[in-house]
Amino acid sequence: MPRPAVEVADILRRRGPAWREANAGHVSLGQLKVMSAIERCRTAALGGHVERCQDCGELRIAYNSCRNRHCPKCQAIAAKQWLAERQAELLPVPYFHVVFTLPAPIADIAHQNKAVIYDLLFKAAAETLITIAADCKHLGARIGVTAVLHSWGSALTHHPHVHVIVPGGGISPDGQCWIACRPGFFLPVRVLSRLFRRLFLEKLSAAYDGGHLQFFGDRADLALPAAFKAYLAPLRRAEWVVYSKRPFGGPEAVLAYLSRYTHRVAISNSRLTAFDGDRVTFKWKDYRAKTAVRYKVMTLDADEFIRRFLIHVLPDGFHRIRHYGLFANGNRAENIGRARRLLGVPDASPLCGDGADGGEEDEEWNVCPCCGGRMIVIETFEPGCQPRAQLIAPKGIDSS
Repeated sequence: MPRPAVEVADILRRRGPAWREANAGHVSLGQLKVMSAIERCRTAALGGHVERCQDCGELRIAYNSCRNRHCPKCQAIAAKQWLAERQAELLPVPYFHVVFTLPAPIADIAHQNKAVIYDLLFKAAAETLITIAADCKHLGARIGVTAVLHSWGSALTHHPHVHVIVPGGGISPDGQCWIACRPGFFLPVRVLSRLFRRLFLEKLSAAYDGGHLQFFGDRADLALPAAFKAYLAPLRRAEWVVYSKRPFGGPEAVLAYLSRYTHRVAISNSRLTAFDGDRVTFKWKDYRAKTAVRYKVMTLDADEFIRRFLIHVLPDGFHRIRHYGLFANGNRAENIGRARRLLGVPDASPLCGDGADGGEEDEEWNVCPCCGGRMIVIETFEPGCQPRAQLIAPKGIDSS
């Protein structure tokens, strides 16, 4: 795969040092670690190995990956392995896609309380779906939920929301049958929206009362209970956005969707179009546009681009893919097995999800770019080192 003309790594290497100095004291350790990882990714700083084609003798350096979950170049292997596991869990039923979005005032305080607010978003969205689905007036079944957090909008703005994938049905309360939803319809969006709003605000208020929220800067006044209560008051009356898309075309379509969404980062290298050292230009999608042309181009000062990119760095240890209900980790295999038996289908066989060490995520890494022969490793070298000079010509470096 050819290297993109511009990469996030290029921007961070060029402007990162000055940006860190200018923002010293206002950048978290987690953000600094992400910057360092991306800057070093697939360079000699991380070491690597030399490959040689068995047929034509072509030589190539392959530098190691940083494997940071925020790096645009390092998600392929993680996504491939995760999808292999999910394929074995897919059921032969329609799947629905539901999106739960936090209103702007909540997203604003999430800047200073990411771990707490994002966690509440997951829990409120999952509880909403599970509660409404269990109601006999709607579905009357126990369902499984897979949720993926995205904190960004297409223009890299802060826009926290969760994408939820859920089968169109569930297991009956007595566990004796599979209850399918109506064709093309899962659960009423308005009902989901109202319950989501109530559950989230209840959980947010409990977190505030428990002293789990912090406020500083232009939001320092929210530390006062009266101010916090007034801040939430309009949100109790506003409509919260819950969007239910039409069902997928089958399990294969679910996998295709998940492959695009589960391990996505704030911006991919393919969306970057230019960087002149001072300004960054990238493609974005204007979802509010009423015209047919929704894809546009935006140019930002490089420092502003870095700031926007880094606001989407997740807290250490925070899980951005979560499973609930029938898919909760503790009983997932048992519940999926029961669902398949109730649907009268055999158990699925999982794919093998293996990856090469050192960041070579795809089989094409082992294919000779000249003749298509097999590339084999003939030398490895440690971080900060280079391979023996006589082994390779400069054209054989692969850091894509």
